[in-house]
Amino acid sequence: MNQYTLVRPEHLNHFGHLFGGQMLKWVDEYAALAAMRDYPACWLVTKAMDQVVFSSGVDCGAMLRFQIRRERVGTTSVTYRVDVFGKEMNATDEHHVFETSITFVRLDDDGIKYPLPTDVQSRDSDEDDG
Repeated sequence: MNQYTLVRPEHLNHFGHLFGGQMLKWVDEYAALAAMRDYPACWLVTKAMDQVVFSSGVDCGAMLRFQIRRERVGTTSVTYRVDVFGKEMNATDEHHVFETSITFVRLDDDGIKYPLPTDVQSRDSDEDDG
């Protein structure tokens, strides 16, 4: 699944580049949307982000593409790989700017880990969704 966003002035840090916390917010939100699509009617919460790597700064006006793919499925949790690519204003090529894996766990009504359904179809073919 792909999601897109535009970096605007309110997303910048005091150096004039994308604030890392904003990137983490988007990653959590967009990966959660992918998980909700894959596991409808399941109560999923963020458990962990693994090895957060910022490989390049991002300037105001850049368009970001969040590529989200299901990476691992456990009994009660699912992990998605998130790669973010940036394309600066008026550029034709995008470049890799960020990567991580994010894990969600399914909880029951009492907040206890609960098994994921096993009849989930892969939505990886929805690459052009936005």
